Amino acid sequence: MLYPLFLTLHLFAALIFIGTVFFEVLFLESIRKQLPVKVMLLVEQGIGRRARALIPWVLLVLFGAGLGMVWLRYLPVLATPMASSFGTLLMLKIVVAVSVLLHFLVAMALFKTGRMKARFLHFIHGSLFCHMIVIVLLAKGMFYLTW
Repeated sequence: MLYPLFLTLHLFAALIFIGTVFFEVLFLESIRKQLPVKVMLLVEQGIGRRARALIPWVLLVLFGAGLGMVWLRYLPVLATPMASSFGTLLMLKIVVAVSVLLHFLVAMALFKTGRMKARFLHFIHGSLFCHMIVIVLLAKGMFYLTW
């Protein structure tokens, strides 16, 4: 009974996190040129404050539910991840997800110390965007790709 709960929590948290990253990269970057600098600064500050308040909780649910799913169902697969395509893709997904978590922790540290620069933020958003695409492809591939 716990696995469906973890799966649902994991999917909703992934939707929120991926949606936030996609919004920032695909929408926010393109409207930057259309708005006055002062307005864009206020928009970015508002979105940034909200994201910094919400995303840590989203990531806690995302990773917590993911760990719960691994614990309940996938530990035997991860014991020998190269033995199956599913295990290999799941291990790759976990590695990329850990990289996402590290990106987030670095970004939070840069914000807290006041060292976050626009170019770092742009790089982190672009990198997270690419990570999200890879994670989604791996998540789907786990169930549909075999070798």
